[in-house]
Amino acid sequence: MSVAGRLSTALREDPGGTVLLALLAAVAIAVPVLNQAVPASSSLHLSTYSLTLIGKYMCYGMLALAVDLIWGYCGILSLGHAAFFALGGYAMGMYLMRQIGPRGVYGNPILPDFMVFLNWQKLPWFWLGFNHFWFALAMMALVPAALAFVFGWLAFRSRVTGVYLSIMTQALSYALMLAFFRNDMGFGGNNGFTDFKDILGFDLHEDHTRVVLLVVTAAALAASYLACRAIIRSRAGRVIRAIRDAESRARFLGYRVESYKLWLFVFSAVLAGIAGALYVPQVGIINPSEFAPINSIEVVIWVAVGGRGTLFGAVLGAVLVNYAKTFFTGALPEAWLYALGALFVLVTLFLPRGLVGLLSRLRPTLGTDDALPARWTHRSGVGASAGNKAK
Repeated sequence: MSVAGRLSTALREDPGGTVLLALLAAVAIAVPVLNQAVPASSSLHLSTYSLTLIGKYMCYGMLALAVDLIWGYCGILSLGHAAFFALGGYAMGMYLMRQIGPRGVYGNPILPDFMVFLNWQKLPWFWLGFNHFWFALAMMALVPAALAFVFGWLAFRSRVTGVYLSIMTQALSYALMLAFFRNDMGFGGNNGFTDFKDILGFDLHEDHTRVVLLVVTAAALAASYLACRAIIRSRAGRVIRAIRDAESRARFLGYRVESYKLWLFVFSAVLAGIAGALYVPQVGIINPSEFAPINSIEVVIWVAVGGRGTLFGAVLGAVLVNYAKTFFTGALPEAWLYALGALFVLVTLFLPRGLVGLLSRLRPTLGTDDALPARWTHRSGVGASAGNKAK
């Protein structure tokens, strides 16, 4: 099949996803050119601030993807995914702190500045290995995965669902936030980690390093979207949607519902951890406030605004809501939180499928994914058909 034919097929089968991938490719090409090749005196020049902002939005897009995968397709409403995001960020932060070495304020080649300030005599055992990038890279995924596995195994095995599961995930995030605020935990306490110098030997304050990080983030977001789409379109994806629509019926048909929920929850946590790891070197700080339950609630709002159960809609919602937040926190700082709450209520009442649902009314093919039931309810009967397909 020719390139034009493949593109036509992709646009027909997944128009929203194809547009998303095209936009990511455009960003990965245009942003380096506008930042590096266009002189600073030109109106087309992209500033370092804008570079950081775009990279941050894409990290949020990955986090929204992770939440949409489990909420939109499996019915698991997590109000604690900020915890996995923050754990991935802390893993990256620990590596970056070890790279500072004697360049810190106190000049200690081994201990980070906050440990010297608190009179720590030696590096804690859980910091060992973080001077190697490969080890930190593994921990960025393994630590969120391990926590998600233990939590998910206990919760799903006990058949905790609905609002009770949501409250438990929120409590998990809040507990981690309180723990990381403690100075004796060895994670910088209230201040967290900052003042990073370089990554893999490249200065983090240089624009060319930030450009590379942005391109890597765009590639990671594209890969995450393709991985999520592959899962949803697979046989397992049909079972997952059956669990969302009629969990008891899926269990009656013989599927191990807890196992499907568990591995999807773990995969989602890994995506969130990677997003957090990419977020930290671009923003330049990580502290316990990233664990705050309000952050997880905001992610749910992004997904709801963009379009639950669409993947590309989740990314769209993350970018639009955070752009609005950036704009209105400067223009109307006192009213922003009220506007965010009102936006969530209005979307829930009048746009249950979010912006993608609104667009699909104008272009019906945009919402043809069978992940979107005709009636937005978990009891729409889709579970039975999906279960039969999976058989």
